[in-house]
Amino acid sequence: MNQNSFIKKILFSIFCYLVIITATVDMTKNISLGSEKPETTTKTENVVKELTMLEGKEEVAGEKKEVANPVTEVKNAKVEEKNTEVTTENKGEEVVVKENIENKKASNKYKYANKSIRVFADTKITPKAEDNLKISTRVEVLEKKTVDIIKNKTVKKADGKNEVQKIVIKDNWEKIAYTKNGKRKTGWIKENQLAGTMQETLPKTWKNLDFSPVEKKEYPNNKRIHVKGIYVTSSSASLNKKMDELIALTKRTKINAFVIDVKEDDGTLLFKMETGEKYNPLANRRAPIKDIEKFMKRLKENNIYTIARIVSFKDPIYAKANPDKAIISKATGKPFTNSDGVIWVSPHDRYLWEYNVAVAKEAAKAGFDEIQFDYVRFPASNGGKLDKELNYRNTKNESKPETIQKYLAYARKELEPLGVYIAADVYGQVGSLPDDMALGQHWESVSNVVDYICPMIYPSHYGKGVYGLPVPDAYPYKTVYHCTQDSINRNANIDTPAMIRPWIQAFTAKWVKGHINYGPKEIELQVQALRDLGIEDYILWSPTNKYRIE
Repeated sequence: MNQNSFIKKILFSIFCYLVIITATVDMTKNISLGSEKPETTTKTENVVKELTMLEGKEEVAGEKKEVANPVTEVKNAKVEEKNTEVTTENKGEEVVVKENIENKKASNKYKYANKSIRVFADTKITPKAEDNLKISTRVEVLEKKTVDIIKNKTVKKADGKNEVQKIVIKDNWEKIAYTKNGKRKTGWIKENQLAGTMQETLPKTWKNLDFSPVEKKEYPNNKRIHVKGIYVTSSSASLNKKMDELIALTKRTKINAFVIDVKEDDGTLLFKMETGEKYNPLANRRAPIKDIEKFMKRLKENNIYTIARIVSFKDPIYAKANPDKAIISKATGKPFTNSDGVIWVSPHDRYLWEYNVAVAKEAAKAGFDEIQFDYVRFPASNGGKLDKELNYRNTKNESKPETIQKYLAYARKELEPLGVYIAADVYGQVGSLPDDMALGQHWESVSNVVDYICPMIYPSHYGKGVYGLPVPDAYPYKTVYHCTQDSINRNANIDTPAMIRPWIQAFTAKWVKGHINYGPKEIELQVQALRDLGIEDYILWSPTNKYRIE
């Protein structure tokens, strides 16, 4: 490849990247942090949600507390079976709380928050909750308890005179245990706020999502490592001088893995494949690596763990060759594009599934240790508002997250015999938001079926005010810490989650107002945030493949 072609390739990559990050920042600009004390996370319409960081006390008191003013007997009391939150603050009426003798043993079966839930230290409502749980959070019910709340109620008698009567309200509570921020916590919640399955907490159209345990195999001839990787474009991979530079970097630093473009954003392939000839001959038109065996041998000799990046559903040359597979406007019949003008293929297209996985198989046979699926999502559609106007060619009537999960599950099944691990890239915000961002990326749905989930947690991609930070790009440690902690909490909701391996920022976002320059210090702050949360793996992203890490 000559120098001019290389420069053109780099400029095109940077242009596409700028379009993507601009759209991403716009998605997150209205995400805000709540107060330092726990608050209930609120929902808003479509993609942009208010993100409330539930900080506060690290532990919820689990011990039994004495109840003030116990009442052992109430004569002539009227009993009302209610489950209404009643505070112990006196607002003109006498309120006396009594713990009923009736304590029921509850099953330890997991249940899931069916909305945002306030957690209390004891069986009484206080103005300040000890903690908050987000919707779909998994809990164990340890105990059930009924508490009698005795209230004085003034009623008018037949003779017109007032009489004070005592009313007993049965207040039902559940003691729960859950994992949050890496700690097991306990607390009390009001009854009827839990669902029996995670599916019950999600939209009805997502009913076919599968959260049952998935066997995540270990391959003796392909041992897992703690990846400290960098992104390598096909253009860089084809230049001996650039590869010398990147390999030398692994000798001086902790870098031990390369994520290499095998199927790029434009649909072209790293090396000529039989798969390309079968499914999309145009994909082989460039194929910059002429001798893949020699290329892989060099990486293995330098003890570099190799990850094949395969762009899944952003494939313009496949769309051009298969116009009947592209997403189209219902009104015009023309292909749908985002602001970058790229035509997207529908993720519902099973033929494209076969093609992508066939590419992955050739990469695995060439010696790659892991397959990483990128753009494993639907195109941005204004938070789903455009969905009614688009024809996704959804012949199986699947929800977006169902299709993405099935695609990744299919890839796992097909690739397991080759002994390679699979990974999926997702937006960084996916771990913090309860929905799929209208992209089909729902955290638990993806994490359950892959070996590694790779959230793209670049601080520059978060809008003003997210996590309470005026400019998240200027706070690399805090931004990475908060979004990663959210992701870890989401992994606690399923039995077989993927390992979290984030993409972190190794570039300066000059387009962000209030940005800072990213060099060795800023990269290390991100790595330290991950390390403080127990995560050793990471991948550095720089679209130009320039890495200032020393």
